[in-house]
Amino acid sequence: MIYVPSRMGQLNRRALLRRLQKLGIASRAELAKSLGMSQPTAGKIVDELIAADVLEEVDMAETSVGETSLRGRPGRKLRLNHSKSRLLAIQLGLQSTTVTPLALGIPDVDEWQCQFSLAPNESESARVWENQLRAAAKKIGREDFLGALVSVPGVLDEQANRILFSPNLHWTEKSDLAQIVRRVWKLPVLLVQEERALALGHHLANPDCEDFLLVDFGEGVGGAIIVDGKPFANPLPISGEIGHTPVLGNSRKCGCGATGCMETLVSLRGLLESFSTATRGKKNTWPQLREHISEKGIEPWLASSLDAAATAIAGALNVLGLRRVFVTGSLTELPPAVMAHLSQAIESGSMWAKFGRVECVAAPRRRTAGLIAMGIDRLIVPDSDTKSFSLQKIASRNQA
Repeated sequence: MIYVPSRMGQLNRRALLRRLQKLGIASRAELAKSLGMSQPTAGKIVDELIAADVLEEVDMAETSVGETSLRGRPGRKLRLNHSKSRLLAIQLGLQSTTVTPLALGIPDVDEWQCQFSLAPNESESARVWENQLRAAAKKIGREDFLGALVSVPGVLDEQANRILFSPNLHWTEKSDLAQIVRRVWKLPVLLVQEERALALGHHLANPDCEDFLLVDFGEGVGGAIIVDGKPFANPLPISGEIGHTPVLGNSRKCGCGATGCMETLVSLRGLLESFSTATRGKKNTWPQLREHISEKGIEPWLASSLDAAATAIAGALNVLGLRRVFVTGSLTELPPAVMAHLSQAIESGSMWAKFGRVECVAAPRRRTAGLIAMGIDRLIVPDSDTKSFSLQKIASRNQA
């Protein structure tokens, strides 16, 4: 395949940014050497990315022994820009929406500047959501963002930038969320499936971990798959819907329209419903559940729910050929006995455990890191030049 210079330049930019994401901080010379790229080529790309506020230089008191810097800049290294917000992040949840500006540096924890509740009336939700976004925009301002990333639940068609099916937020299926955000901020907008964002964020923070299944427990239960450091590619716009695995004997109705889905047992709502039944309606709050488990341990009602989740997760590992599971969300907030029980049950059902080690580890949610990763990959240096930002235009706009 023959690449035109602009295409080759885009590929080199992608390679350099991905390497810097993995390294965290590096000199021009280190980047050029690790990529097998000439120093003039690396230097030109770096200058473009600095002018666009994608990268920034930082002073380093010490540099590695024998390191040669480009253009006589000893003691200066590069990192993704931590100083200026370049992206807008929006998280659409079942009960509320959170919004925050993001720099491109990897945040240690998720922090959101604005939060507002969703409208209870489905017919009014889209209109009210837009009004609430406008109120958030007044607080955040309309900075010179490169684009907006919206974390959404449900089945997402990334190519069409639309939600096809959302079991717990059906109003989003009929609404053009991207267009709503564009009306408020006048930005390019990408919708990102929420578990996919969490998995990308985990990989960005742990770049050496390249193959895993991430399962998030919260208002629903969903999963995302990373293989060879990339989201699992599949022909249909659906994957990781592990929460909708049917559980025999479970008669609870799910928002997807089915009966007996696993998430009706181990979502926040499902766990609290089971807890309330087990305590005859005397206790039904999350703090009470934590305290109860600390005192009583894993009771039969909880064990059966965890076992149902473990069966679905182990089945996914067996089909995908993976041995690592990272669990995020509400289960990680409960006493350690919960994760211990889940891990043991997953191991019991995993074929790989008969030959090697299966890992099941609690991990923090890194949603904003995942949105940053998607923003860099899809907005700043995308595969297709037709949909990319012109770095020259961004730099010119910054200088204006």
